[in-house]
Amino acid sequence: MITSVQNDLVKYVTSLHKNKGRRKNGEYLIEGKRLVKEAFLRQAPITRIFYKEAEGLGDLLRAAAEANIPIIEVSETVIRKMSSTEEPQGILATVKMTFAGWDDVVVNKDTILLVLDNIQDPGNLGTILRTALAADVRQIILTNGTVDVYNPKVLRSSMGAVFSTRVLTDKSPEQIVNFCNEVKCTLAVSTMEGDSIFNPKACPNYPLALVIGNEAFGPSTYFLEMAQEKYSIPMFNNVESLNAAMAAGIFLYELRRQAGFL
Repeated sequence: MITSVQNDLVKYVTSLHKNKGRRKNGEYLIEGKRLVKEAFLRQAPITRIFYKEAEGLGDLLRAAAEANIPIIEVSETVIRKMSSTEEPQGILATVKMTFAGWDDVVVNKDTILLVLDNIQDPGNLGTILRTALAADVRQIILTNGTVDVYNPKVLRSSMGAVFSTRVLTDKSPEQIVNFCNEVKCTLAVSTMEGDSIFNPKACPNYPLALVIGNEAFGPSTYFLEMAQEKYSIPMFNNVESLNAAMAAGIFLYELRRQAGFL
């Protein structure tokens, strides 16, 4: 059992709270029974599991041991030090970071690619990942201004969606547009100046890459200039904008409905 917060492994785990530590070590931290179990079931590359007490964790710990994942018991003080939350749930794990590339993206006649441009709020990003997975949109491209997908708050709010989603990170708008041109994927941008996504005459052309922009400023100028289609969500009573996660959910489900998947 690890009981000292000065232990090198404890220091290593706490370094994963920050993007710099994650990038340096190539690992990230997940917390809570639900998230650790989801990572295990989805065969995420878990490198270690830490737990405070085994009560309620027996099946998960046994399965992890059978998979030769190191399991380490720690004290209450240590689990609190390792955790990025104020109220640790008693179990956490370190996982190898994995990144998809352009060659991993599958584009067919009804594909929807979700492009998230400079999304800053971790909770928003995590919620968008979860919503996209629920809408069966499982390929997501993040621009180089978007919050780290392995941020602990992103992982918690995604509720495990990241383990079932192909995510490309740190891509420039120019790279994304070039890719769309290469694979003949229509670039559509969400903007207040676009046509209503609910307009019966709105007829998105698939395959489609939908860009959702920054919470405060919307999509970058380059995306707006290069967009082949522009869509909006009608709003009333002087409401000027919606939360990025809410907007993404509305767009994705309406696109799925129009394509006959709902």
